[in-house]
Amino acid sequence: MKIDRTEDGPLVPEGPLAGGANAPAPVEATSDAEIAARFAHVDTWVFDLDNTLYPSDSDLWPKIDERITLFLAELFGLDAMSSRALQKYYYQRYGTTLNGLMLEYDISASQFLEFVHDIDRSSLAPNHSLAAAIAALPGRKLILTNGSREHALRTAQKLGLDHLFEDIFDIVAADLLPKPAQETYDRFFDKHEVEPSRAAMFEDIVINLLTPHTRGMVTTLVVPKKGQVDHRESWEQPRVIPSHVDFTTDDLAGFLMRLKGRALA
Repeated sequence: MKIDRTEDGPLVPEGPLAGGANAPAPVEATSDAEIAARFAHVDTWVFDLDNTLYPSDSDLWPKIDERITLFLAELFGLDAMSSRALQKYYYQRYGTTLNGLMLEYDISASQFLEFVHDIDRSSLAPNHSLAAAIAALPGRKLILTNGSREHALRTAQKLGLDHLFEDIFDIVAADLLPKPAQETYDRFFDKHEVEPSRAAMFEDIVINLLTPHTRGMVTTLVVPKKGQVDHRESWEQPRVIPSHVDFTTDDLAGFLMRLKGRALA
């Protein structure tokens, strides 16, 4: 195993949204040759974790979301509705609930994350098709997540993917500054010596692909299948595909397999 375990870091985003049916349809290139040509120069493959390496209708986010609400309820003695409202207020204002708690109440990251990540991941099954598709990609593979390293590692292990990645860049490595902050990408590029112009990024939150695109990465937005439940906030689900997204797909494994025969740069 290439990935070492370290302490947890903040986790974002949070919260459920039933909106898969309203999500924009995937807009993919019409031929494998066109896709292969666009990725021909790529030697570093960067993946978000949540709702990217596992489907958007997974029950992981609802479980974590419930734990965050419960944490606030116990911390402040609030009812469920008030805790939920406070949770979403912090998320929108500070980027994560944890950031709001640290700034306003000096809550430690480890205290929060130990609680909210105490979830059952048994619903996740190994994704052999995705594992084969990632393994077939030439070059380095990295995870860049707003979640914690431990959460990413445990989740990747359940999916049967952990052995495929060179490393995980989590929110702790980002100095608690989540995507889409430009500084977070700069830290990632510097730490892992990534040349953005030779890298590709796969991500489910459209705004998180803006800086990668600006820096020269090939960007792919992973969207839910039509009618699939989407456990994200409404403002995180695009109604149109912006120009900084090069490709979209609702089948990550299938999309990656279309790169198998690409011409190497």
